[in-house]
Amino acid sequence: MSTSECQDAMRSLQVSLGERSYPIHIGPGLLGDSRWIAPHLAGRQVLVVTNETVAPLYLARLREGLPEGLEVRELVLPDGEATKTLEHVSRIWDALLEAGFNRRCTLIALGGGVIGDMVGFAAACYQRGVAFIQVPTTLLSQVDSSVGGKTGVNHPRGKNMIGAFWQPRAVLIDTDTLATLPPRELSAGLAEVIKYGLIRDAGFLAWLEAEIPTLRELDAAALTQAIERSCAIKAEIVAEDETEQGVRALLNLGHTFGHAIEAHQGYGNWLHGEAVGAGMLMAAELSHRLGWLSDADVARARRLIEEAGLPLTAPGEMDVKAFLDLMRLDKKNIDSRLRLILLRRLGDARVHDETPPALLEELLDTFPRC
Repeated sequence: MSTSECQDAMRSLQVSLGERSYPIHIGPGLLGDSRWIAPHLAGRQVLVVTNETVAPLYLARLREGLPEGLEVRELVLPDGEATKTLEHVSRIWDALLEAGFNRRCTLIALGGGVIGDMVGFAAACYQRGVAFIQVPTTLLSQVDSSVGGKTGVNHPRGKNMIGAFWQPRAVLIDTDTLATLPPRELSAGLAEVIKYGLIRDAGFLAWLEAEIPTLRELDAAALTQAIERSCAIKAEIVAEDETEQGVRALLNLGHTFGHAIEAHQGYGNWLHGEAVGAGMLMAAELSHRLGWLSDADVARARRLIEEAGLPLTAPGEMDVKAFLDLMRLDKKNIDSRLRLILLRRLGDARVHDETPPALLEELLDTFPRC
């Protein structure tokens, strides 16, 4: 693709947070073009952190897109959700200290959500905060975890329980990286795309119903449109509520159920998006039992989740007690009240903390198991 064609295919958004505002650039060929990274480097010292899966595919291309005259170090970590721990974040701090990097260094996260979350957390803590740039390479990280400044690691008893809010300097989404994404990972990313339609944009939801097959075929134009709309919705919400004191909690539709599945099954056995897909269906079913969604609404949600290649069932060995014990650890809960994100209608989500316990237990007991 020529430079002019690349510019024509580019989309740019802004996360509006005052002095900490930053751009999201979306398009093909960003990794090898220094124009997109250079303006956001804090100084000459750069540490690129990636994983063993992404490094052979895209590390050299990213390196080509860095300006000359930098002191660049690289750290390649193991892949997988199970590596999202303080131990692996410490390896990032070790690399920074061994290189003698100062407060004007920049960390670049090249990879999926695990890398992005760990690098962001490492940046938030190193010398009490240094710059970092998100370069997400999976659909899920492109539409969700790379935007908004949530960083952190998992604890054996709960997902993302240790972390910080720390905004990147920029998010660079090179859509060419999706060409190497396995189908299962693509489906996991589509869960978060579907989430945006369910919580805030019924028109986008209808568009997805028509375009899911095209998205699963990696159509470039459709993927760019889906990524752009997803990021726009998230940017709007983050600008309203950066540290999740209110409306930002809506981005967790399906996540209270999904995080419980991930923690119970062992991180990485269910992909995050797979657990969220099942969790969104559970949230839709509960919304129906509260009288908010119709049978037809739930059927639409179920059909879309199924066509995205996501699970429609919960793990067979998870009983009601296992779900509730893990759901009670959710970060949204306040004063021991279980707060769930539910749907008043498709495209309209609400935070709800008054679900009758018997109704929730009935849902958890009767929801299909695999």
